[in-house]
Amino acid sequence: MIWAVLGALAPSLLILLTLAALVSAAETSMTAASRGRLHQLEREGDAAARRVNRLIGNQETMIGAILLSNNVLNIGASALTTAVLTSLFPPGSALGPLISTAIMTVLVVIFGEILPKTIAIARADDVARTLSIPTTWLVRIFGPLADGAQWIVRQTLRPFGIKLDAGADVLAAHEEIRGAVEYHHSEGLVETRDRYMLGGVLDLGEMDVSEVMIHRRSMATLDGALPARDLLRAALDANHTRLPVYRDEPDNIVGVLHLKDLLAALADAEGDIGAVDVSAILREPWYIPETTTLKDQLAAFLKRQVHFALVVDEYGALQGLVTLEDILEEIVGEIEDEHDVVARGVKPLADGGVLVEGAVTIRDLNRAMNWNLPDDEAVTVAGLLIHEAEAIPEVGQAFTFHRHRFRVEARKGARITSLKVEPLPPLEDDEE
Repeated sequence: MIWAVLGALAPSLLILLTLAALVSAAETSMTAASRGRLHQLEREGDAAARRVNRLIGNQETMIGAILLSNNVLNIGASALTTAVLTSLFPPGSALGPLISTAIMTVLVVIFGEILPKTIAIARADDVARTLSIPTTWLVRIFGPLADGAQWIVRQTLRPFGIKLDAGADVLAAHEEIRGAVEYHHSEGLVETRDRYMLGGVLDLGEMDVSEVMIHRRSMATLDGALPARDLLRAALDANHTRLPVYRDEPDNIVGVLHLKDLLAALADAEGDIGAVDVSAILREPWYIPETTTLKDQLAAFLKRQVHFALVVDEYGALQGLVTLEDILEEIVGEIEDEHDVVARGVKPLADGGVLVEGAVTIRDLNRAMNWNLPDDEAVTVAGLLIHEAEAIPEVGQAFTFHRHRFRVEARKGARITSLKVEPLPPLEDDEE
């Protein structure tokens, strides 16, 4: 009789465990599948990839429906096994439930969870596409129940001050991409230069032009009151093709001189530089607020086909200038031509540290030395030191923070012009 009962139980148990295994495989494959590859397959006309992308697009409902159905199957299989095994023993005996618990724990964990999830992780894209149709039906059947469960969860958490947005994505797309790049870089699959380039593209929407602009103290400008011959000489000495021109005071920019326009005017005057009216060939300056993001400014440069803009604060005061090259360098690194100065303000030292100019940006130093100094509160290395020290240090003072030692080497007035930065030795780092 016992074998007859177990024989009758086996087919039903096998069906329930098989369905539970498929549901577990669907859950793992849908969350582990490559969104980039699936989107590419969808563009190529793959119907299964389209279904998977639609399911992932409403991930909260999909996961809720899968978990709900999986629990129904596992609980149903356990309840059926317990009922059958309990009937084989005298009333009141605990052997039936105990044996059922032991058997179902092994079967569910191994064949309902570990085995299907292992296969799904190894072939996530293929498994997700294969199970896209049954998963779609699961969501249609259990989706409303899952949404109701999520509503109950939100109402339960609300008194504790926890509010969940039903439409919020669990992972921001940029952070997901950034995490993937960092992971593959740590595995040696992405080169350091490519890592910085990809990170630079992602950072364009988070950085303002004030973080990459040339400060007004460092701007190369021309005095509009100078004779045309002196202006030409000053422009050639500046090694720039576009230069702001001011009147009376450096912050009073009246136009932008393009060397191409100056040479064209010189040609029209048949080489007589004294006959050139510089004010007539100045271009209208383009002012932008310092809060403009690099992403928006890059789009504006491309739209207006202009490579040069002046940056002003909320009061209209000149803060600096930004060029298309400044933004592109945030992606590809320093761009040099035959007129650029090779020294970038970072001089590596034999002891592993660097001698760095205070105006060098933290991002440039991080890229040059493969460090990870924070740039949330300051743009330049000197700014980072002042922020952390909460004062303007004197020459010779040293500070240790962010696992690096900073020593002021030179200062001009209130400006720190040179620092020595060195990473802490491993022993000191551990002790800290």
